[in-house]
Amino acid sequence: MDESSILYCDNHILVAVKPCNVPSQADASGDEDMLTRLKKYIGIKYNKPGNVYLGLVHRLDRPAGGVMIFARTSKAAARLSAQFAAHAQGRRYLAVTRGQWKTPAHPVDFLRKDEKGMVRVVPETAPGAKRAELISTPLACREGLTLTDVELMTGRAHQIRVQHAHMGHPLWGDNRYGDGRPGQQLALWAWSLTVKHPTRDETLTFTAPPPRRDVWALFAGELEEKFAHAQGK
Repeated sequence: MDESSILYCDNHILVAVKPCNVPSQADASGDEDMLTRLKKYIGIKYNKPGNVYLGLVHRLDRPAGGVMIFARTSKAAARLSAQFAAHAQGRRYLAVTRGQWKTPAHPVDFLRKDEKGMVRVVPETAPGAKRAELISTPLACREGLTLTDVELMTGRAHQIRVQHAHMGHPLWGDNRYGDGRPGQQLALWAWSLTVKHPTRDETLTFTAPPPRRDVWALFAGELEEKFAHAQGK
């Protein structure tokens, strides 16, 4: 694990940047996942032989990247999981969508995942429907695309991708819910995570910018300004 990917580590939590296309945890692909990578990192850095404990308390879609937090103790795992279950933490994402739009959107939809793993917008009364809410604030438009800052109020599977597609603005590179093409990288990045520390009366915020390549390069100026502001520069 690249040391530069580690944003914070103490006896209770580990915060790291997940690269795009790395699974959050082991899946059927057999590819090395983020949880396994970080367990190896802890074992080597702190000279811990055997099976290292690390708790997964939330996930990012495999093609997405960005900030993730992991628990280093079972107590921290329980308390962080409770925060995520209650939506008591702050999660912000950057996304590039197709189409140009300038007015903030606040969609509230009801989503349901089918047996093939596809998530769809369904009526509120549909069996298994789950409420999904977010606020998406456009930051810049260029070449028929829009860079937007997304704040989640709920944490449903594929929520950002499905709700933006339902708005008529699917994410760039989304070959499941949009018109992504081979070779395009899904433009979804978890740029900011705010949580209450599981053992201290302290609220922590961690940020990380998306890679300066692919479609993100089109909005390099706006991204640089945003992260300079986030870091108080």
